[in-house]
Amino acid sequence: MTLAHDTTGDYGPALVLLHSAVCDRRMWDPQWPALADAGHRVVRCDFRGFGETPLPNHRHNDAEDVLDLLDTLGIEQATLIASSYGGQVALELAARQPDRVSAMALLCSGLPGHQPTDELRAFGEREDELLEAGDVEGAVELNVDTWLGPDAGESAREKVRGMQRQAFDIQLAAPDGAGRNKADFDLAAIKAPGLAISGGHDLPDFQHIAAHLPSLLPHTSHLELPWAGHLPNLERPAAVTTLLTDFLRETVPAAH
Repeated sequence: MTLAHDTTGDYGPALVLLHSAVCDRRMWDPQWPALADAGHRVVRCDFRGFGETPLPNHRHNDAEDVLDLLDTLGIEQATLIASSYGGQVALELAARQPDRVSAMALLCSGLPGHQPTDELRAFGEREDELLEAGDVEGAVELNVDTWLGPDAGESAREKVRGMQRQAFDIQLAAPDGAGRNKADFDLAAIKAPGLAISGGHDLPDFQHIAAHLPSLLPHTSHLELPWAGHLPNLERPAAVTTLLTDFLRETVPAAH
């Protein structure tokens, strides 16, 4: 099964957008046209269980799904722009297939094998309690309040609300046997230059991961956005679009 996806731009280096586990590919709506206008062939996809991609009745691996999508589209190498859980997928993909990734911009990224802090664990426990009680709306609002920073307007909150509600609807109806397969890989295999972005209002886990990534990946730098929560591209869309296009201009020559 091919992941649900969109493509735009018929020329230039490939750019793949990977969403967070609170959202789906629609989270990139604010950046989508500008990245194509900057001279890139842009692809965004929904992981299984999000947006328009259903969950199968067997286990799967998200990094392998993205690689399969690249193969289907005839893309040999791509830059990855990834948010949160999407960043974790990007790191796995770049470690397992280092020649397929030309650069990475990681927004508030997860990290394979990360041990959650008490704060993140408490969030997960509260979410589970609400879902087990049948309070899906309460779980949605918990996610909106946790993951969006103070600069997020009501339109951003409503967008995340809709994406998270759809993800819950899909995942709560998951067929037997659904789930993610883990793979063995070594982050030291990553060759691509990267930018790890953190938000000053994000949970400590993601601030620590972004600050730590340059010590794991020698071609990666860290940038903190003091104003940001966990989803900065939805909180200050224009600022993050500029940040990303500047990063791409410096690392991946585009077609014009």
